[in-house]
Amino acid sequence: MRKTPVLQLLIPVLLLAAGALGHAVIAKTDGQASVSLQELRNFSEAFALIKRQYVDEVDDSTLMRNAMRGMASKLDPYTTYLDREELDDWEVTTSGEFGGLGIVVSKDGDDSAIKVVSPIDDTPAKRAGVLSGDLILELDGEPVHDLSLHDAVQIMRGKPGTSIALTVSRKDVAEPFEISITRAIIKVQSVRGQLLEPGYAYLRISNFQTRTSTDFMDHLEKLQDESDEELQGIVLDLRNNPGGLFTASVEISDTFLPYNRMIVSTRGRTQKSNVEEHASGGDQTGGVPVVVLINGGSASASEIVAGALRDNGRAKLLGTRSFGKGSVQTLVPLNNQNAALKLTTARYYTPSGHSIHEKGIEPDYEVEFVAPEKEDSEAADKSVQDAIFEDNQVQAALELLKYGKLSQNNQEARSE
Repeated sequence: MRKTPVLQLLIPVLLLAAGALGHAVIAKTDGQASVSLQELRNFSEAFALIKRQYVDEVDDSTLMRNAMRGMASKLDPYTTYLDREELDDWEVTTSGEFGGLGIVVSKDGDDSAIKVVSPIDDTPAKRAGVLSGDLILELDGEPVHDLSLHDAVQIMRGKPGTSIALTVSRKDVAEPFEISITRAIIKVQSVRGQLLEPGYAYLRISNFQTRTSTDFMDHLEKLQDESDEELQGIVLDLRNNPGGLFTASVEISDTFLPYNRMIVSTRGRTQKSNVEEHASGGDQTGGVPVVVLINGGSASASEIVAGALRDNGRAKLLGTRSFGKGSVQTLVPLNNQNAALKLTTARYYTPSGHSIHEKGIEPDYEVEFVAPEKEDSEAADKSVQDAIFEDNQVQAALELLKYGKLSQNNQEARSE
């Protein structure tokens, strides 16, 4: 049976709805501003013009999907329409294993470049030298300004072993430059840890997944067993952690906080969006001092943890200002279940009521990262564990835990 074109159904429905209100407006919904008949006519006319005159034939469903995609993308960098393929990609990404380069990216609706939120630990992008804050201008020589974020991500993903060239603009570098990266299967290890010295544990969370809190406690208990003495301090590394599951960030915060302390609150336009999360399990770390490392790649869920521990007096923050993503996205399936809206439904606030959205969190101790000099060809092959001991921010955090202050080799505290 021949399908009725969407356009033939769409225009009469819109016009009838408008006509029922005196040919003036579509009724207000939930107190929102009216949609004028003229705006509906403009939409239907543009739809019809594209159908009749665009140089290539475009089917109705493609036009409608693109209309929804455009409507969502202009709201903020994180709201997006997801078709079935994009939903599958999202599920794969949040599972902790996927193919690609190993970077988390964002793109503002009006921006021409793609911004690197952070490279993921132990991935091709990280090893190739991609940094948080880099702007990707071209992919294999093709400009990205006309690409949606999804399309750009699809280009960067691909068969493991194949390469792609990223043209990158970087702050303090005069001219854009090229980084060649070979794709690989990306397996994200959410948590890792080691002893810096007896009594002092280093725990890194690279992103927040379903098992993050369980894996974190497993690593913490292992380090406690390995230490020759009771733990006296923890360095919690959230640098270049782009976020992940909201629930996982609450669980990690709960690990450090006394019972019933506020972790985070969310505020939106619906009652369901207004939530307060409190610690329920009690401090499972023995109350040892904590220093949290943050930087410009620390976003979203990692900022929830940093804000919760700092505002509750449970930790000091060291590093540089965080990214500033203080919004909550909800995946809302559409009627046919083959598409969804990833919709910004709330903003979150730290226990003190501070919103970090587009502002970030300033550390208590501002210490810039200084990359260690490579003395020979073997330096590039150093293990992640070895690199930690050359990391000046990690060493500053250890110094702060041991002595309660920073030496002259580090910058003065922003606040005491």
